[in-house]
Amino acid sequence: MSTPTALPEHQPDLHNATARLAEEFRGRYGSETIARLLRSSYDELLATASIVTYVPLLAERFTRERLQALARVDGLDRDHRPTVLFLCVHNAGRSQMALGFLRHLAGDGAVGWSGGSEPGARIDPLVVEAMGERGVDLAEEFPKPWTDETVRAADVVTTMGCGDACPVLPGKRYEEWELDDPAGLDLDSVRVVRDQLEQRVRRLLVDLGVEVSAPAAR
Repeated sequence: MSTPTALPEHQPDLHNATARLAEEFRGRYGSETIARLLRSSYDELLATASIVTYVPLLAERFTRERLQALARVDGLDRDHRPTVLFLCVHNAGRSQMALGFLRHLAGDGAVGWSGGSEPGARIDPLVVEAMGERGVDLAEEFPKPWTDETVRAADVVTTMGCGDACPVLPGKRYEEWELDDPAGLDLDSVRVVRDQLEQRVRRLLVDLGVEVSAPAAR
């Protein structure tokens, strides 16, 4: 199968993104590797995008995350902070909330990523609203697939409802969190899932020895 051609209006943006990432990861990865990862990220996001305008920008962000993960796998990153990967089906609800809480609660004390087995087109608006009530802004986040790099680089892989579609690597620490999918729920029900996720993320951070920088909500 031939590789799809990038939209003509996106080609300059992808070229510039490759140059920026090549400068950022100079000495670790060359332009060829970066361009390959950027293109696969672009193709993945374009396939599910409802609005294509910002796909090159999102692909650059996604590629940066993948390169950071790959650097950990290849031993090129000396960052020894605990790393957690949150996975669900659409990466539009639970895994995004969990990641939002990890970043909010841990600050710079941990690294977090998220992904989906079948990424949706956007994050559930009620999820964004409910998390905003906790001071966690998900407005600029976007659904994306899990990747081999992020799975291999994570210290803990937390799955939520993706079943056999979730990746399994021998020797990796896995946790399955059984929580309702917020898709289709009303705001009050989404808040229940949100609060359950906050409690679980707090417990996970304590277990990983990460200081929680934000007090529990009352």
